[in-house]
Amino acid sequence: MWRFFVEKGNIQEFKDLKRQHVMEYVDHRLSQKYSVTGVNNDLRNLRTFLLFLQEEGYAVPQALLKIPGLKQPDPLPRYLTDEQVKKLREEVERSVREAMLDSHRRLALLVRAAFYLLWQGGLRLGEVEELRLEDLDFSQKRLSVRDGKGKKDRTIYLTETAIHALQEYLKVRGEGSGDHVFLYRNAPLKKDLIRAQLKYAGERVGVKVFPHRLRHTCATQLLNAGCRITSIQRFLGHKELSSTMVYARAHDQTVADDYFAAMERVEQRLEIVSEQEKEYEIVKVQEPDPSTRSGQELFQLIERLELPQLCDEERLHIATQLREALGTVHEHTPPIKGQPQI
Repeated sequence: MWRFFVEKGNIQEFKDLKRQHVMEYVDHRLSQKYSVTGVNNDLRNLRTFLLFLQEEGYAVPQALLKIPGLKQPDPLPRYLTDEQVKKLREEVERSVREAMLDSHRRLALLVRAAFYLLWQGGLRLGEVEELRLEDLDFSQKRLSVRDGKGKKDRTIYLTETAIHALQEYLKVRGEGSGDHVFLYRNAPLKKDLIRAQLKYAGERVGVKVFPHRLRHTCATQLLNAGCRITSIQRFLGHKELSSTMVYARAHDQTVADDYFAAMERVEQRLEIVSEQEKEYEIVKVQEPDPSTRSGQELFQLIERLELPQLCDEERLHIATQLREALGTVHEHTPPIKGQPQI
């Protein structure tokens, strides 16, 4: 930072340093794709040094001490597309089918069960690792997450697919020293085992995946399938609804569908108006003899008169045609017996 001040700002003495020099440094760093966190760390370190100088008796301008840090961007959650989920799921299932050794099959079944809990259940990795046997309730198609984030309990509902994956794993789980659902070599899971296995599975099919991305995928897919946002909030265990609404900002297919459906109706309406305008132009150029007008032509004149984009001159022209047509129809319509003629 000081090298920049000397080389770019031509700062020779500390008293020459101005707020503008610091802001130019910030712009320079951002233009080099430096992270916001990195820039804020530099600003924080600069302020600490300036406070030290102030304690040492240097006159430090207050403007330099009040430079605010950059606002951290609000990142959107990263989720997998349906095609990516399909590839990853097929790879997880393939690993189970092709496992030859019992130890390999046991691990493959563990990874598959964890995969469905992360993807379809939206669990956090820590919640999967700490899941206990007593938390499972297959008869009610649910499980309980105890002491989740924020020390909150919640209920997770299970699909038939997830239940099947769990039951198949429990058959080969073995006996451990505790009641954790997931064991590896008869002990609770070591940190990052599931993360590493999912990463390897993703690399084999070209999908970048980690456990929390599956949680994001679950929330996004539920939202796009029409699930209420408040239900997703409770399902994920979010304290604030704003935490759940971030998935709507990332990608809300229901909003996209509504937009395209509405815009299609708008375009169709514009095409209808355009066709009516073309028809009007044709009729206007080739006006038939009033004596040959039929009842259908009268209705066409009336419909044209209802077009909102007509000017006054065009409306007067159509009104004149209507008067002529009505007079012609009256001349050719025989009077009804017993009714006086007007």
